[in-house]
Amino acid sequence: QVQLVESGGGLVKSGGSLTLSCAASGRTFTSNSLGWFRQTPGKEREFVTVINYESGTRYYNSSVKGRFTVSVDKAKNTMYLRMNSLQPEDTAVYYCAQYYNGNYFYTSAYNDWGQGTQVTVSS
Repeated sequence: QVQLVESGGGLVKSGGSLTLSCAASGRTFTSNSLGWFRQTPGKEREFVTVINYESGTRYYNSSVKGRFTVSVDKAKNTMYLRMNSLQPEDTAVYYCAQYYNGNYFYTSAYNDWGQGTQVTVSS
């Protein structure tokens, strides 16, 4: 089991940018695929993006494609989510997770989760 720690959330104006980080605390990632999800109150956790850092394959939710970019620095055991052109509808708690098995787009495929970091976009 890997402890994941997110950071980088905050308050930003519409059109602004943020970069989130997800670090594996104390050890390396044990899966080559890592994902970002987000959640707003009363709603299910929503897939944002996933990366296989060995193959470089990435998938994005259509709502963020072209604005968000996921990357991994293996030397630092850290995954990043660069978010540009942020909109109020991007406001959520963002979670990183380590892929285990199954469909990438569902939370059930991930077995290690961070505690989440709040992103708030003001209009």
